[in-house]
Amino acid sequence: MDDHSNLVRLIDLALEEDVGPGDWTTEWTVDAEARGEAIVVAKESLVVSGIGAAVTVFNRVDEGLEIEPEAEEGASAQPGEMVLRLDGRLRSILTGERVAMNFLGHLSGIATLTREYAEAVAGTETRILDTRKTTPGWRMLEKAAVRAGGGDNHRIGLHDMVLVKDNHLVAAGGVREAVEKVRDRNRSGLKVEVEVTTLRQLDELLPLGVDRVLLDNMDLETMRTAVERIRALGPNRPKSEASGNMTLSTVGEVAGTGVDFISVGALTHSAPAADLSLRVIHR
Repeated sequence: MDDHSNLVRLIDLALEEDVGPGDWTTEWTVDAEARGEAIVVAKESLVVSGIGAAVTVFNRVDEGLEIEPEAEEGASAQPGEMVLRLDGRLRSILTGERVAMNFLGHLSGIATLTREYAEAVAGTETRILDTRKTTPGWRMLEKAAVRAGGGDNHRIGLHDMVLVKDNHLVAAGGVREAVEKVRDRNRSGLKVEVEVTTLRQLDELLPLGVDRVLLDNMDLETMRTAVERIRALGPNRPKSEASGNMTLSTVGEVAGTGVDFISVGALTHSAPAADLSLRVIHR
């Protein structure tokens, strides 16, 4: 199933949850043939994401609505600036309003927070990554929002990259054992990343030729030493990634160690919803 089909399925579930057997408030207060215009505006400074999802919501409610995006994905919007314009049956606009705004608010919130993290490491070569700490069913939308905010995506799921973490290392019997088991079975050539928490683990890992090293919960001095050892391997070295309790106040210093990537779970699991509003402006 393609991404659009997944989006439609998610939106249909959301509409079923919200509308149920009927939007009685709208049906009982708004004439069936009443038509009008509505706009969606930003109520705070934000980065726009979720336009496509919002448009799809309104299309699922009423294919006859005329919908015009007024902002592009990833664009900055200031308070009062228009993001979306709608024209058509007012019942349809009002029935789709909350679901559409839920998508827009949540995804724009992720894009806005990601932009703040990206700006915090501006001037370095470090890139901000998301994680798999996403809302079930929303992963592709949330990862698109991260891209809209200027971040990059880590793996999509368990299937498109090998990430050997601490529990895998324990279960496999150690760093070398885990990597050798992966190498024996990785017939499709997936990229391989391994998590380490100490310099001793790092020294054991580096000769094994993995693609990326995850430096987890290291203090700055240890991380700086780890990055130096990785970079000493030359142009064919593995990439380095830092993770563990990353915040806006710390990522700048972490980027200063020279890591290639910083992964931040908060981008998707803790981003506050952006504040937008739909207003009927003409009947």
